[in-house]
Amino acid sequence: MSDSKAVLSRVADRVTPAPAERERLRAAVDDLTARVRDALSELPVDARIVQVGSTARGTWLADDRDIDLFVCFPPDLARDELERYGLAVGRAALPDGHEEYAEHPYVTGDVRGFDVDLVPCYDVDDATAIQSAVDRTPFHDAYLQERLDPDLKRDVRLFKAFLTGIGAYGSDLRTRGFSGYLSELLVLEYGGFEALLRAAADWQPPVRHDPEAHGTTTFDDPLVVVDPTDPERNVAAVCAAENVARLQHHAREFLADPREDPFHPSEPDPLEPDAVRAHLDRRGTTPVAVVFETPDLVDDQLYPQLRKSLDGIVGELERRGFDPLRSATFADERAVLLVELAVDELPAIERHDGPPVHVREHATGFYEAYAGTDTYGPFLDADRYVVEREREVTTPRDLLAGDAIFDVALGAHVETTLEADYDLLVGDDVAALADEFGVPLARYFDPGP
Repeated sequence: MSDSKAVLSRVADRVTPAPAERERLRAAVDDLTARVRDALSELPVDARIVQVGSTARGTWLADDRDIDLFVCFPPDLARDELERYGLAVGRAALPDGHEEYAEHPYVTGDVRGFDVDLVPCYDVDDATAIQSAVDRTPFHDAYLQERLDPDLKRDVRLFKAFLTGIGAYGSDLRTRGFSGYLSELLVLEYGGFEALLRAAADWQPPVRHDPEAHGTTTFDDPLVVVDPTDPERNVAAVCAAENVARLQHHAREFLADPREDPFHPSEPDPLEPDAVRAHLDRRGTTPVAVVFETPDLVDDQLYPQLRKSLDGIVGELERRGFDPLRSATFADERAVLLVELAVDELPAIERHDGPPVHVREHATGFYEAYAGTDTYGPFLDADRYVVEREREVTTPRDLLAGDAIFDVALGAHVETTLEADYDLLVGDDVAALADEFGVPLARYFDPGP
């Protein structure tokens, strides 16, 4: 047996649910389905019950204890009735559950130790006729059920475990990685796990796959997998370029040296404040951190706002001349926008170029605006007017501790939170974050693909 086959065999044994676990799943699904049928019998409408997702298709990983059950209502049902009936079924079947909200509300809870999402949807004829985003999910399940044989299901589990180990699994907007459905489509497309890795190692983004040859829509994403059930959708739309590159890197690494390590998620030891200070001393940079209470949002709303805010702050620091080196954002009870700067203090003056003298109207306006002021100039540099004027801010603290921070593009909830209160840490003071964010800081100061 080759090294890779031996490694993959061991990993497959570890990530494949045992027969006893499969039986517990079957019993939980039967129990849940019976509860849903009982709840539906009390309603003045018929509905179809469909189990979807990886546990339905046999592509779930051991100890990944999720059940997705969809209740498919007639497509002519009003949206408010769909929501009302869906919640009524969810509350009856999962009395200890709670409501979540995607495009419309649904109930999540627990049955026999399995996490359950009980989701109402419309029972449409095909995925191009969806009335709600979740309506296409039963079509995804049917498409893959017809095509995944036991060998491909094994390789899907291997690919999911691989993506989990390298930190690229999950379509949530915090991770922006590979969804379960995308993972299954890619394994199906290439005919197996190793074939997929060999192909990914040589991808030249943008990469495009169109399993059903729809050929009708273009997408501007690094990885495109046209949904075989819906030609207007790129299944890989949420997958960030960084995670596509991450898969490529680790695919090459595994093919060159097959090991089990990439299949095991790892977390670094948290840094202590002294270790953070040592890194900063070695790097000779100036970090700044905007720290605030985390807005009360789900991750799929929070992280886009954090990234938007971080991009706005980085952009403003760049424009002001502080030369950002790297940045990161992380959140727990508090959220952090961290930017590491190559420049910690700027001169008191800055150069400001005016128009060429021969552009008479604009040049005259520029000259008159600055003539007689306390600027240096206006003077000539080649054919244009120039002044050296007082700089508005000379340190990142001046910029981020004042009103200027609200002139950048911030996420709406982040801006509201900052208006109420925030802390600004500069230089070695950032080391205090290690008490709460030791692991993210360990990743930051020991970066890798």
